[in-house]
Order: sequence, then structure tokens, then C-alpha cells
Amino acid sequence: MHVTERTLGKQRREQYRIDRMLLHALDAWVRDASILTDAHRLRATLYAGAEAGGATVVGEEFCVFPNGAVTGVLVLAQSHLSIHTWPEFALANVDLLSYGDLRAEDTLDVICEQLGAVRSRVTSIARAIG
Repeated sequence: MHVTERTLGKQRREQYRIDRMLLHALDAWVRDASILTDAHRLRATLYAGAEAGGATVVGEEFCVFPNGAVTGVLVLAQSHLSIHTWPEFALANVDLLSYGDLRAEDTLDVICEQLGAVRSRVTSIARAIG
């Protein structure tokens, strides 16, 4: 399969608001791994991050695994925000797909702060739009 991308002409570009869509992958190592098994606290952390970034939450799902690890997803009007924890590594992986006016840096800063991250790394990948 061959995929071809075409650039919109200047006149057509001006008819549409073309926003940038980015996938942000945060790896956060925490001092106290007990937070990574506390689903209620992780839920509150994601909600605080979403609020800080100006996101609108429209749905959620959280699951606790036998080892205590938690996966949680907030469905946002703008995209999604998710977390998966690895208590055995004192590590949380957070993914945020940002679009439009969503302030990803504010979202991720609050999440790191509330997790008590001692080290973090964010990788941002441009996603196709339009």
C-alpha cells in the first residue's frame, strides 16, 4: 500500500484551523511506589492534570491488576490521558494525546508533582491531522 500526502493550497488552508496534534509519552520514576497501587489517588492525579491543562473529561476507566498495578484512562473531549503503573520498578507510564488548546506541559507537570516523581522523561511525537 502506498500513501501519498498532499499539501493544501494557501487559500484552502486559510479556510480551516489546522492545529498541531502531539502524543506525549511520560516515564515517571517515583520515590514511593505505594502511590502506584492506589487507584483512587491515581484517578485524582489524572483529573488534576487534566484540569491543569484545560482538558474536559468525558469518560473514564480504571483497572487494578493482581500485583496492584493500575491502568487508568480518561477520555477527553480533546483526546485522551492514560496511566499504567509498574510498582515493581517504581515507574508510571503516562500518555497524553494533545490537540487544540490543551496545555500538555501543565498537565504533565501536575501529574509528576502529584506522583512525587524523582526523575522523568517526556517523548513527544507529532501525529498526523487532517
